[in-house]
Amino acid sequence: AKENRQRIVLPEATDARMLEAARRAVDENLAVVVLLGDPAAIEKAAQAQNISLQGIQMMDHGAHPRREEWIAEYAEKRKSKGLTLDQARETMKDPLFFGAMMVHQGEMDGMVAGAVNSTPNVIRASLHMIGAQEGIKTVSSCFLMIVPDCPYGANGVLMYGDAGVVPDPNEEQLADIAIATAQSMEALAGVEPIVAMLSFSTYGSASHPLVDKVKKATEIVKKKKPDLKVDGELQGDAALIESIGQRKAPGSPVAGKANTLIFPDLNAGNIAYKLTERLAKAEAYGPLLQGLALPVNDLSRGCNARDIFNTIAITSVEAQAAKARRSR
Repeated sequence: AKENRQRIVLPEATDARMLEAARRAVDENLAVVVLLGDPAAIEKAAQAQNISLQGIQMMDHGAHPRREEWIAEYAEKRKSKGLTLDQARETMKDPLFFGAMMVHQGEMDGMVAGAVNSTPNVIRASLHMIGAQEGIKTVSSCFLMIVPDCPYGANGVLMYGDAGVVPDPNEEQLADIAIATAQSMEALAGVEPIVAMLSFSTYGSASHPLVDKVKKATEIVKKKKPDLKVDGELQGDAALIESIGQRKAPGSPVAGKANTLIFPDLNAGNIAYKLTERLAKAEAYGPLLQGLALPVNDLSRGCNARDIFNTIAITSVEAQAAKARRSR
C-alpha cells in the first residue's frame, strides 16, 4: 500500500476507532485518508479522544462543489426504480452514499465503512453508486487467512470465499464467487490463485443435488475463465493435501495445491473461517467485499482501530489492482 498510496474515504468519520485508524494510516504514510462529514463534528470527536487531525484531510459532503450534479446523476441512475430527485437528495445527505459516489466518480480510490453502518447498508450504497464489476453479477466476500506454521495454501496464506454475504448461492452465483475470490487472492497475496470448489464429495464419490451445484458452478467458471486453475468438486483434504489429492483426484491441476477455497454456502464458509481462526490461531482479514466495480470494504461493527487500519491497507492494494485491470 505504501508503494503507491491510494485515496481512501472514511464516511464514519466521527467514530473514535475510525479517527485512531486514520491517524495511524497517515502517520505511517499508508494512504491518503479523507474523513467525510461535518468538519466541526469530526474535530469535536477527535478532541474528545485527544487525537490530532494534523495532516488528515476532512471533507464536508454537504458543501461539495459537485453535490447537485451527483444528486441528479444518482436520481437518473435509479429512476427506473422509482427514485425521485428529492429522495436522491435526501439519500446523499448520508456520508456513506456520498462516499461511494466519490469512489464511482474517481475522486476517491476506495472506501472503508461498517464500523457504524450494517453490512446491508454498505452493500446497498456500493451497488447503488458503484455497481458490480463487469462480467460478475454477484457481490460476495472473502477472508484472507494467514495460518502460522502451515504448509498448505501459499505457505499458510489462503483465501476463503464466500464466508460473509451470500447465504445460499446458486451455481451462477457460486461461479461469480469463485472468480472474484481468485482475483482477490492474486491482488492481495500476489500469488497465482489455485481454486478448489469444495464439497463433501470428490470427483463423484457422493451423489446429491448439493454436489451437482458445485459441479455445475465449476463448469461455469472454466468456461468464463479458461486460464484459471480451478477444479471441483473436491473435499477439503483432497484440495489441500497432495498425497490425498493424488489418490482421490488423480490428474487434477488443483488437488493438493489449492490456495483459494470456495465453499458451497455461507454455513460452510463462515464456520470454516471461524474454526481456522480459533483452532489454528490464524489471522483472519475480512469480510472483504468483492464483485464491485471499484473497491469498498465492510467492517464488523465490533471492529477495533487495528482492524480498520488493516482494511485501509487492503482496500488500497485492491484499488491498485483495479487500476491495473482497467489499464490492460
